[in-house]
Amino acid sequence: MARIVVDAMGSDEHPVPDVEGAVQAAREYGVEIILVGDENKIQPVLAAQNTQGLNIRVVHAPEMLTMDDKGEALVLKARAKDSKNSMAVGMDLVKNGEADAFMTAGNTGAGMVTALFRLGRIRGVDRPALAPIFPTATGSCVVLDIGANPDCKPENLLQFGILGSIYAEKVRGAKNPKVGLVSNGEEEGKGNELVKAATPLFKAANLNYVGNVEGKEVIGGKVDVAVTDGFTGNVMLKTAEAVGKLIVDYVRTAIKNGNLATKIGGLLVKPALGALKKLMDPSEQGAAPMLGVNGLVYIGHGRSDAIAIKNAIRVAKEAVEVKVLDAMKTAIEESLKK
Repeated sequence: MARIVVDAMGSDEHPVPDVEGAVQAAREYGVEIILVGDENKIQPVLAAQNTQGLNIRVVHAPEMLTMDDKGEALVLKARAKDSKNSMAVGMDLVKNGEADAFMTAGNTGAGMVTALFRLGRIRGVDRPALAPIFPTATGSCVVLDIGANPDCKPENLLQFGILGSIYAEKVRGAKNPKVGLVSNGEEEGKGNELVKAATPLFKAANLNYVGNVEGKEVIGGKVDVAVTDGFTGNVMLKTAEAVGKLIVDYVRTAIKNGNLATKIGGLLVKPALGALKKLMDPSEQGAAPMLGVNGLVYIGHGRSDAIAIKNAIRVAKEAVEVKVLDAMKTAIEESLKK
């Protein structure tokens, strides 16, 4: 049984969606849930749920990290041995072997810094990367990094490619995943200096490297893994989310304000619109894995609802069951021998 730690103080509306989603996940996926956070706030919400027969326990952590925690103050809270915030306490459970994965909808920066200090990096990985799943015309694509590392070196991109390839294969089920470098043109020689310098590293690596890919090719499904720096990746993510929402909202407004024939047509396309909204909804995946740290860490949106929390736990469970962390360690070790 997978043991998943949930930061009950993570979401913007904590602890209600965090606890409710965790209970739903325990019921539907048969996982053990460890809720970490202020017990005085968690227990009333938990008591209102039907938890009979479910494997759920609470670990008290009286403090929490917020968006206000930055710089040196954040580092001190993340690294101190006696830290009592929910992220530190939760990740220590993973580090000590009491849990298999950690999930939070809290501050992304705080999650990354805490993971680095509490769990450390996989040997051979310089920087961890956030790797959400993008919907594509042919299925899905792991895109990394999307914000953890605005500035990268070519070696960082190669490590992202190796980690993303293993994750796409083990968790997403992609056979011999196709890996591409995000660029402003698919021809070799296109791109900024970072992309040009990374190209020979990718060509020499044990990856199914298909070359440069433009944004439209990522969405078109040309690759299973799209590698880029955190600045470019974050722009891609925010743009994709905004465009998806714009399309759905625009069509719905047009139907609402249209004539009778338009409204009748709207009823006919309603199922398709629902499917499109679901496809573009980040809550379907729930959270993005932080690849490269020595433990399974998932970070979701602050606005996550119970469904998003539940889905994030499902994805973490899948990663635990296929032993993706061990596979990533092996792949990075192999790359160091070259």
